[in-house]
Amino acid sequence: MNGLSPTLSRGIARVTGAALGPYQSAVIRIGFAGTWLLFLLREFPHRRELYGPSGPWGWQLAKDLTDDNHAFSALLWSRGVTWFECFYLLAILASAALLLGWRTRTASVLFMVGVLSLQNRSVFMGDGGDNVLHLMSFYLLFTRCGQVWSLDARRRARGEAARERDERVPADRVGPVLWAVLGAALVTVTLTGRFTSGPLIPVLLWTVWVALGAWWLVQHRAKSAQPRILVDVIANVLHNGALMVIMAEACLIYATAGWYKIQGSRWQDGTAVYYPLHLNYFSPWPALADLMSSSGTIMMVVAYGTVLVQVAFPFTLFNRRAKNVLLVLMMTEHAVIAIVLGLPFFSLAMIAADAVFLPTSFLRRVGDLAARARGRVARRGDPAVPGPRSPEESTVGRVGAA
Repeated sequence: MNGLSPTLSRGIARVTGAALGPYQSAVIRIGFAGTWLLFLLREFPHRRELYGPSGPWGWQLAKDLTDDNHAFSALLWSRGVTWFECFYLLAILASAALLLGWRTRTASVLFMVGVLSLQNRSVFMGDGGDNVLHLMSFYLLFTRCGQVWSLDARRRARGEAARERDERVPADRVGPVLWAVLGAALVTVTLTGRFTSGPLIPVLLWTVWVALGAWWLVQHRAKSAQPRILVDVIANVLHNGALMVIMAEACLIYATAGWYKIQGSRWQDGTAVYYPLHLNYFSPWPALADLMSSSGTIMMVVAYGTVLVQVAFPFTLFNRRAKNVLLVLMMTEHAVIAIVLGLPFFSLAMIAADAVFLPTSFLRRVGDLAARARGRVARRGDPAVPGPRSPEESTVGRVGAA
């Protein structure tokens, strides 16, 4: 027992003392927000047919379904075209804000509301990628996913640098304004009885709104350090727990998919991949599909390899090298699916989910390369702009927490 106490103490200190996986949480934030943003922009010309008043799944049908299953959708608060257009635009803006890491906490709330509302408005428009995005939008709400690679981190780093130089840091005016606007919206929706779904989403939104207000007050008005330490510990525990849930969810997706495939006769004889390649709906490049399916050996290797990778992946987490190899194979598989079967958004969502397992050293190198490339582009446009002088300076927003 005495030998376990120091280990347990170190574990508790690690979980409560910092938000783990800052680069992993940032890359899944960018991945899922970017995937949803690209989807919304891609379907912008067809938005009314997919989720709006011109679609075959009418407003009343959607209302009856959500009344039965208690799903949340803000699009059912009004039949009007104006409300739909404004909400679709809000979903685009929220996705862009989360992608850039601008006011990440507020953006993550609006991102979740946008995803749930649009997907629950027309439930038959989704696929496996939409299901993953549906879940991850909820989990991201509890993460501190703006610690790095975000405008929030850049703003925090500039504030800390200004304080070190004994310069005056401008007061935060945007945060209180956003909080007041969201509070007014919540009060209006609650008093008008628009929350017809189950209690989860209303309680969650009110809890988040109160928590954001309390966080701002503690960070800007607390006279001692203890309240700030306490709220940091709570935020770290929520972040680390949510990150573990995201990892477990990704493992569960692959494990269940792999074990269900094992039970299928087409996967057992190695012919399962052949059939979707010859469906018109999944054949954007018929010549490429024909080329791949012309070899029975290739079809068998792809089918057996897919099952093997999916079943084995959760067990490889105990071995870093094996995990990284299978991670490359799975991401490559999803990239091939995006091209050959014409499912880009499904593949992007799955690649974003896989990214939570990427090594920190690899992500930091990618960030440094991106920063150097951005610096070169900036210097070409303006010779007076200096490039990054050190690895610490090259990664935007490495200092500071969201």
